[in-house]
Amino acid sequence: MASKLLRVEMIDDTMAAVLRAKSPAERLAIANEMWRSAQQIIEAVLRAEQPGWTDEQIRRETARRMSHGAV
Repeated sequence: MASKLLRVEMIDDTMAAVLRAKSPAERLAIANEMWRSAQQIIEAVLRAEQPGWTDEQIRRETARRMSHGAV
């Protein structure tokens, strides 16, 4: 069984202060845009890797990857 490397990322103190100053709604909006950006990137990669796939296949694989296989 392959071992997984533990990766811990730290947020810069300045960025943490900026995020703390935002309202909960603003933080949710940021998270939503990050989610949408990730979705668009995955879709673009899949379209490049699988040019013969239908839009439905692209959507399903994107959902699978974003849900870690739960979909």
